[in-house]
This record gives sequence, C-alpha cells and structure tokens, in this order.
Amino acid sequence: MFLVMVGSFAAMVFFSGALSAVVPWLMRRRECFAVTIPETAQRDPRIMAMKRRYAAVMMALTVVCTVLVAGVLLVLGEQGANKHPVLLTGAIVVGVTVPIAASFALMLHYRKQITALKHAQGWKAESAHAAAVIADIELPSAIPLWWNLLYLPVIALTAGVAIVGYPYMPDMIPMHSDFAGNVTDWAEKSPGVAAFPVLVQLFMAVVFVFSHWSITRSKAPISPDRPTASAYAYGVFARSQSIFLLASGLLISTVLGLVFDLSALDVIGMDVCIVIILAAVAPVLIGAVAISVVYGQAGSRVFARLEDKDGLPADDDEHWKLGIFYFNRDDASLFLPERFGIGWTINLGRPAAWAVIAGFILFTVLFLCAVFALVS
Repeated sequence: MFLVMVGSFAAMVFFSGALSAVVPWLMRRRECFAVTIPETAQRDPRIMAMKRRYAAVMMALTVVCTVLVAGVLLVLGEQGANKHPVLLTGAIVVGVTVPIAASFALMLHYRKQITALKHAQGWKAESAHAAAVIADIELPSAIPLWWNLLYLPVIALTAGVAIVGYPYMPDMIPMHSDFAGNVTDWAEKSPGVAAFPVLVQLFMAVVFVFSHWSITRSKAPISPDRPTASAYAYGVFARSQSIFLLASGLLISTVLGLVFDLSALDVIGMDVCIVIILAAVAPVLIGAVAISVVYGQAGSRVFARLEDKDGLPADDDEHWKLGIFYFNRDDASLFLPERFGIGWTINLGRPAAWAVIAGFILFTVLFLCAVFALVS
C-alpha cells in the first residue's frame, strides 16, 4: 500500500505540472501568455520559441519535483514517513507548489516579452468590436443546475448507513491513520462524530454547486470574426466542464461518505480506506487533464483547424492585472474564462465579487468550526 501511495503522490505532481507545461497551446488563439495578439501571430517564430522554452522549463521542473516527492517517500520508507510527517508533508507541498509558482513567474516573464513584441509590431485594436449570437439552432451550454439534486440521494445514503449502523459502531471511532493504515487518532462515539461525513458532503455539495452556477453565469467569449463557431465551441467546453464537475463531485463525496461509515463500523480498515480514496481521485485527475487537452480553454481546440484571422477586433489587456486578475468596473459580468489556465475567474472590479469571496471564506470558517464542534 505504501508503494501505491508513493505512486499516487508522484502521479499527482507529474500530471499537474505537465498540464501547466502545455497551457500556452490550450489558450484561445488570440491570447498568448495573457496578452491579446492576432491569431496569425501564433505562428511567429519568436512566439513559438517562447512557448517551447516555457514548456521545456516547466517539464524539467515537473520531473525534478516528481522525483523529489517519490524520492523522499522512498528514502523515508513506511516507518520513516510515519515518524517524520512534517518532512513528508513539506516534500509534497514543495512538489505541488513549485510548478505552480514557476508557471506564474514564467508567464509574467514571457508576458512582458510578448507585450513588447506587440507594441513593436503595432498589433492593436483600432476600435472595440463585440458580437452576439442569435442562432437558428440551440447552442450547447452547461447542464442545468437541477442535475445537482443527485447530491441528495448520496447524502441520504451516507446518513442512512450512519443511522442504521450507529448502534453497531464501537465506542471509539478511527479518525486518522499513518501510511501503514495504523490508526493514530480516535474520537469517542457520538451522534456528532457519526454525522461528520454528512457535514463534509454538504460542504462539498455547496462548493460544487456554486462552481456549477458560476459556469452558467459566466460571460461567453464570442469572437466577432466567427460568432457562431466561437459560441458553439465555448458551449461545448462549458457543457463538458459542468458534466465533469458534477461527476467528480458525486464520485468524491460518495466515496468519502461511505468510506467513513464503513470504517466507523469496522467493516474495512484505514489502509483500505486510503486505497479506495486514491482510486477515486485518480480518474478525477486524469479526466481533468484529458478534458483540458481535448477542448482547450474556453473551447479553443474544438475548431482547431479554422483559418487564423489577422488583426485585433478587441483588446482588453489593460483589465488583466498580472495576466490572471481581471478588474473591470464597466463589465457587468461577474465570472469569465481565465486568461492563462483552464477554467474561470472572477471580475474583481465588481463589488459582488468581493462579497462572493468574503462569503466563501466565512462559509469555510463556519464549516471548520462545525467540524471541530462535532468531533471534539
């Protein structure tokens, strides 16, 4: 089991870093390192060289971080990992955060070079163009929010197992284990402890539903040159991401809930719990990478063979701070696709954005307080 965990952590570091390495090729064709450029400029040898250098550095760092995490785990061994949890956690944190930080730093570095090249080449929008789509056919979009009602039977199943099995639970319920599956922390049996997995599922459901809602409320990046095609591509992207989000949330919440209940009933050991959780995380990680590569950011790869257009119908670089933070008081949109990366971001120029951020922080704090109250 220890080797399975080593492989799982190493794979997590490698896949996340590898996805970061190919991000420049997944963005919309009018964007490069968070800078608006003509689509035809993507074939510029200087820009192509920057993207290759970025990918080479990121892949090298990813390999180093993957070897670091796997190496530390193997050197420590099962017993050493249990005795030195701080060292182990530090290695994993470094392995995950270094590629993320490096990606951001490299993006800023090449963003500066692309901006200078853009000014030198005179790539600018003479006037801002926008487009709307009124199609004769129904364009794809994110799946309806009512699909999230599927969380209810999952939560009900977990609660039902806990209620029926509560009389058969031992006086002390395992809450934490080491890498060998040996229990290192217990909680005295109580209704609050039995309700712990249900609380976790409720928290996850709220987070996933909010993420789904933000997709449905996001501004669609419609290209004035090809409005219908770009709207269709974004719709396919939004639909695939919303389906994946729902499937991932249902899978993880179901596994976490039932694993806790079965462990509390002493049906399975903590070592088996760890393997089951890792097995559930694997398809989520692989699926995230696969969807990103297949569809690209905002559907950029749906029509990958369309002829590239010259010129800039619109340019909103001034509203993107450091390439990833969108700040535009005149934009009524609260959510919109990211400029560098896969997914969505929030318009920090809207007061509602700060209310959303504050609300999420408050909700998380309340959740942690509730957990502490239940298991203490």
